[in-house]
Amino acid sequence: MKTLVLGGVKSGKSRFALEKAGLYPAPRTFVATAEAFDDEMEAKIAAHRAERGPGWQTVEAPVELPRALRELPPSSVVLLDCLTVWLGNLLFHGKDLEAYVAELLRVIRDFSAPLFMVSNEIGLGVLPGSAETRRYAEALGRLNREVARLCDEVYLLVAGCPLRLK
Repeated sequence: MKTLVLGGVKSGKSRFALEKAGLYPAPRTFVATAEAFDDEMEAKIAAHRAERGPGWQTVEAPVELPRALRELPPSSVVLLDCLTVWLGNLLFHGKDLEAYVAELLRVIRDFSAPLFMVSNEIGLGVLPGSAETRRYAEALGRLNREVARLCDEVYLLVAGCPLRLK
């Protein structure tokens, strides 16, 4: 079972995915993509850890996400939060987006354990003004589309309300 949970900032997507994944028996693995570049992000990461509670093993994969997923035990339910941050990390670290995304899609396709993935839907607003921001938004839109294609379920959260798309 593969599930993608999309939504805007603070839409409730992470909480929703955590609740859905938490219905599965242990072991449970949380794959985190965020890096604490500042105090605000450090506090946000700490809050997410506290929300998960002690029943989750955390694997940090800010860049090498495909490898981290391949190395997980096949018996664990996995919650990956989030693809949006991971893609931004790839740009920040100057990685080859196409190669990393293609590898991630192969890993997701072949993943045998229950997999819940969180990503932002940023393509509903105004067209970004800078070329770099447009490149990011378009890459995220393509990534979300390809991940959704591989999923059994896709949800969109708006104001905390889930809408099942697939």
